[in-house]
Amino acid sequence: MTEGAGDYIYDEETGEWLSPDDAAERTVGPEVVDAVGNLLADGDAVTLIKDLKVKGAGQTLKRGTLIKSIRLTGDAQEIDCRHEGIKGLVLRAEFVKKRGGGQ
Repeated sequence: MTEGAGDYIYDEETGEWLSPDDAAERTVGPEVVDAVGNLLADGDAVTLIKDLKVKGAGQTLKRGTLIKSIRLTGDAQEIDCRHEGIKGLVLRAEFVKKRGGGQ
């Protein structure tokens, strides 16, 4: 989206001029839910609900492993994570469960 004409924003995808409120609504990504239906957000902590073999890393993440501070990717099924020794870890939301209060 591009700024322009006063307080309105031009949406290059649709060719429409949108108010800032309408533009904010359109930029919100899909809702991401864990294995039991809890809504996930950036910064949440999750635990794995099953053992997962990590392709290319030669290791298995065990059930119950805590993953801190996830990031949403814009895909309703994938979350970006960090775990020691594994770079660029992306997990499917169906294999995690939100932890307590999110932290």
